[in-house]
Amino acid sequence: MTHFDPAALESFLCANVPGFTGPMTSERFSGGRSNPTFRIDTPGGAYVLRGKPAGILQKSAHAIDREFRIMRALAETGFPVPRMLVYCDDESVIGTEFYLMSHVPGEVLWDIAMPGLTSEQRARAFDSVNATIAQFHRLSPAALGLDDFGRGGNYFERQIARWSKQYLALATEQVDDMDRLIAWLTATDLPASEETLVHGDFSFHNVLIDPGTGDVAAVIDWELATIGHPLGDVMYHAMEWYRPPDCDRRGTLLGRDLAALGIPTLEDYLALYCERAGRPPIENLAFHQAYNLFRMAAIAQGIVGRARQGQLPPETAAIYEPRIRPLAQAAWHYAREAGAI
Repeated sequence: MTHFDPAALESFLCANVPGFTGPMTSERFSGGRSNPTFRIDTPGGAYVLRGKPAGILQKSAHAIDREFRIMRALAETGFPVPRMLVYCDDESVIGTEFYLMSHVPGEVLWDIAMPGLTSEQRARAFDSVNATIAQFHRLSPAALGLDDFGRGGNYFERQIARWSKQYLALATEQVDDMDRLIAWLTATDLPASEETLVHGDFSFHNVLIDPGTGDVAAVIDWELATIGHPLGDVMYHAMEWYRPPDCDRRGTLLGRDLAALGIPTLEDYLALYCERAGRPPIENLAFHQAYNLFRMAAIAQGIVGRARQGQLPPETAAIYEPRIRPLAQAAWHYAREAGAI
């Protein structure tokens, strides 16, 4: 979905969202490539619309109904998410499923080193995000009516199978390290099962920071949310500290003077998370680093594959394809630290 009939959308929203009145204008956000996202402005205020993309879609991907469901449940607990306003599965309105949510003022800090902030402001932002992900992992799926939000069984086993299958289905060239990783991850002993809600992409680019307070204003982009292992979630979040250079527009904290920046070390950040989440220290960090870098490489390959199929703008392939090999190489490095041979 790149374009839609604004008159049809406005008519639907006026009829189904209390207080919504036109005229409206729309502008697509630069992010949200997986599920196109638009800012909707009206005389009464701003909203955000999120819908499925056009074209043939991977099974279980782009499940915006799940995004709507989990954010609506989280909002009832006071967890920082936008307010859900309406979900529409009638594709005749704008050509795809979509939902509308409140617009939350906040800043996405794309560069993880946060160059526009002071060291004190960076420390505040990192601390608030740390507290937020720990708060999230302490929520009970059953208490939120989300106990059926994910499948049972070992989360890492499911995820490794999912991303391996997607990678192999959309691979555009041979990457030996990815083949090694798939073989090792499939055969290695995995962490024991734990079941909490997981976001799936809880990185800083999916967190809106209140520019006035430095605290988290909202967590967004819940497409990959499910029930799974909290360490899969937090170690993906912590990839900012171990992601190789030039593999993400957000940069990396590798090689940075963290003390001067006011940013905690990976060890200190994870220790604080574990304290807040009420869990023991994380064991076998290298496994989690290898798994998450593998997952990121598979996601990058998926984007390249969908771009080649015409489901995403063609320029996205040129952005993401050069990242696949470095991510796979770094993942294999950590896999060897974790015992792979």
